[in-house]
Amino acid sequence: MRPSHTRKTLAWALATLCSLEVSSGRAAEAASAPQRPAIKANRWQEDWSPLADPAVRTAPLDGLKYIPLPGLGSAAYLSLGATLRERYELNDANGFGTRGQRDTWLIQRLQAHADLHLGEHWRLFTQLEDARAFDKRSLGGADQNHLDLRLAFAEYQARVGDDTFKARVGRQDFAFDLQRFISSRDGPNVRQSFDALWADWETPQWRLIGLASHPMQYQDERHFDDKSNSAQAFHMLRVERLVGGKNELSAYFGVYEEQDAGYLDAEGDERRPVFDARLAGSANGYDWDLEGMLQRGTVGSKRIRAWGGGTRLGYTWLQVPWSPRLGLQLDAASGDRNAGDGSLGTFNPLFPNGYYFSLSGYTGYSNLYHVKPSLTLRPATGLSIMGAVGLLWRQTTTDAVYTQPNLPVAGTAGQGGRWTGYYDQLRADYAFTRNLSGAVEAVHYEVGHVLRDAGGHDSNYLGMELKFSW
Repeated sequence: MRPSHTRKTLAWALATLCSLEVSSGRAAEAASAPQRPAIKANRWQEDWSPLADPAVRTAPLDGLKYIPLPGLGSAAYLSLGATLRERYELNDANGFGTRGQRDTWLIQRLQAHADLHLGEHWRLFTQLEDARAFDKRSLGGADQNHLDLRLAFAEYQARVGDDTFKARVGRQDFAFDLQRFISSRDGPNVRQSFDALWADWETPQWRLIGLASHPMQYQDERHFDDKSNSAQAFHMLRVERLVGGKNELSAYFGVYEEQDAGYLDAEGDERRPVFDARLAGSANGYDWDLEGMLQRGTVGSKRIRAWGGGTRLGYTWLQVPWSPRLGLQLDAASGDRNAGDGSLGTFNPLFPNGYYFSLSGYTGYSNLYHVKPSLTLRPATGLSIMGAVGLLWRQTTTDAVYTQPNLPVAGTAGQGGRWTGYYDQLRADYAFTRNLSGAVEAVHYEVGHVLRDAGGHDSNYLGMELKFSW
């Protein structure tokens, strides 16, 4: 080989190596570059600190999403935001027609928040909420609440080696797992808040949580009149662990208390200790979520002996067009088997999520067996379509049929058979942009004889929603 050829070959090799190093460096730089945060249903969970990098401020009004406060240090900033949700709803049979007839209305929920970070450790978060139900004839407790303070808490956070300690005090919300029993109640118009003291310790594998709380009592007689409900309380100790990679294993012990509680077969002060365990994960296209809860304690002079739980299983064909997911949901909750004895078997779903069964509110998490096969398709980016059929039985005919959140249907306790009925559900969700999303949900419930004999009839629900978040 000639020397000139050798020099050209060496030059080409060096240029190639340099090019590879530059490309690798750019890829590593891109991977480590700050990423724009995703907007979440719980706005206080967002972290807008990446906008400290001017290159990440690419959207209009980003100057309000990250307002630096140099006088308080490099990590101090203020972030502002808002959420507006509009949903048209039609329900032709409230409580299957036993609590009202056909009704159509528009619910509106407007939220505005300010997230103030006072350096690396301290944070103040405040959110206002105005929830209104236009033209709704039958107003429930979660339908309407004019301008009021929804969240207002102070948070302290500190790193201890690889671990993190967090503490919050004030008005806040929390949701666990699939929100079967403890949720922020995003489905209805008025979300669930608590006046609470919260602390957690997080390691790479473990998380320990303790909280003491009173749920909010929504009054809606004037602005800013909500207050902590001294007649109700919920306290909890919880442990979470990652097992086998990303599988979530959790358990908690909690105590629910309510003064002058009322059930079909018990009245008086309620003290209900609960124990809950859950395992969830996914692998090779499969996903699973299993949760069970035991409840003990007393209501008045009666002992509580109740249980509940749910399972969601699914398989997704990731390599098939539209990524079809075949799912199966199983739920069960105890009812009161022997009216008039010294015990109460009716399961208390605590603070359930209106989304878990459907938005229609026809199904409550008490005294039921529930089987729901489903098929979900994703025909386009940002679009998902789910169709399902839910089959329902009572766990015991001695107790009533329940609707959300825990309301017995009059005339069903001790009457008829186990079969409650079935419902068809069709739901579509679409993300138009990162800020704007929409959803449509339709439910038809075909009632069984027990509901028909109690004066109920087949029921239909339609909801059409638009949500803008900034």
